[in-house]
Amino acid sequence: MIFRTPLLIVLCVVVLGACNSEPEDTRPGQPVAHRRAAFKEIIKVFEPMGVMMRTDSYDAAKLKKLTDELMARREAPWEYFKPDTLYPPSHAREEVWTEADKFEEKRKVFFDATDTLARVVETPDEASARRAYADVEASCKSCHKAFKYR
Repeated sequence: MIFRTPLLIVLCVVVLGACNSEPEDTRPGQPVAHRRAAFKEIIKVFEPMGVMMRTDSYDAAKLKKLTDELMARREAPWEYFKPDTLYPPSHAREEVWTEADKFEEKRKVFFDATDTLARVVETPDEASARRAYADVEASCKSCHKAFKYR
């Protein structure tokens, strides 16, 4: 009986872990996997900006460096939104393709917001940088709300 309890716990963890796993992208070229990886690369530089803003630890030089990295990564995901890429493990909604004009407009808002952030971080004005960051964040949230599950 003593050995069965740890074994049951291990089995439960394994079973629950399997329930949360997503299917692998096995399509040619793995477009869904590539676009998800590209968004994760964006998050790697965007989230530290958010931490900086939320914790009142503003550092103009660090924000500029992160913004430069964001600008270098911001274009990567979009080429992978091809018409035949709405399949698991995608979290995209069908509206990405059925409302392509609206999706493109959201992408442009993101690019405009990041362009503004890139201009603002060239100055020492913290208030402007915070507003520009908030606009980028809002553009992301708006697009996710309309076009992404989860």
